[in-house]
Amino acid sequence: MNKKYDVCAIGNALEDYEIEVEDQFFADHGVEKGLMTLVDEDRQAELLTKAQEKVKKRQGGGSAANTIFGLAEFGGKGFYTCKVADDADGKLYTDDLKEAGIDTNLDQKDLYQGTTGKCLVMITPDAERTMNTYLGITTDFSVDQISEEAIKQSNYLFMEGFLVSSPTGLEAMKEAKRLAKANDVKVSLTFSDPSMVKYFNDQMKEVVGDQVDLLFCNIHEAELFSGVDGIEAAKEAISKVAKEFVITKGKDGAVVFDGEQYHDIDPFPTDAVDATGAGDMFAGAFLYGINNGLSHADAGRLASAASSAVVSKFGPRLNQTHIDDIRAKVNA
Repeated sequence: MNKKYDVCAIGNALEDYEIEVEDQFFADHGVEKGLMTLVDEDRQAELLTKAQEKVKKRQGGGSAANTIFGLAEFGGKGFYTCKVADDADGKLYTDDLKEAGIDTNLDQKDLYQGTTGKCLVMITPDAERTMNTYLGITTDFSVDQISEEAIKQSNYLFMEGFLVSSPTGLEAMKEAKRLAKANDVKVSLTFSDPSMVKYFNDQMKEVVGDQVDLLFCNIHEAELFSGVDGIEAAKEAISKVAKEFVITKGKDGAVVFDGEQYHDIDPFPTDAVDATGAGDMFAGAFLYGINNGLSHADAGRLASAASSAVVSKFGPRLNQTHIDDIRAKVNA
């Protein structure tokens, strides 16, 4: 039967503050470059105060949110499950989803007293992004936010790996996966960031369980999760826990496994400005493709072009001009 949604995604709702900094900023303020680091509200406020004049943009973000926005930008239909507070950031976040045509669990009963999570996305001249995140109210994202009906009405459940850092988030992932399996909905997962695999490996393996239907990760995450070195060993290891998967390799493209054969996906050369959301967009475009008639190889090419377009600009969103250009490049 035809489902209402291509993808139902669950994740941490974070208002992104995109900030341009030099490497010296990290040295001056004790920030570990290139990773997502969880911080408390005071620490984040301190950094934001120091970098206030460098803030370039604010918009709704989070790993799974970026993916579902990417899906929607290509014309896919998505549902996003998250938790925000009844504050200015939460209202802005809700408006972003509505404007993009993404259905959500966020109505008045889902806006709570507290502080909406924020992510300081600090971009250096080498285009690498470093994130310091205060989860705020999404720290308590739980099974209470999960919509069984939305999952049932979707072809895929998509879960972000960042949720494993919270005990209630971990339980929500496990329950969402259980509901998906019970309703013949395919389960997809992204590891989201090397720090999640490095520091929460046991929890991530608990979510993966025996197997997921589709896994997204980069080569570093695949190696950390599996305890192996090199792309060939990573492919072998990941094939044991995912029926299908994508391993991205940055400027070297990606490899896609469709359950039977591997497809090497070439990169689309670009002048990188900001790597924020590149992997998330790859997942969104890929999920759009396989839900709308493209082969895994062609979906990989579409996703590669989309992630290339994202890194060529600031922020994780694409506009219609970007989308038209990407379609022309890959003849999709």
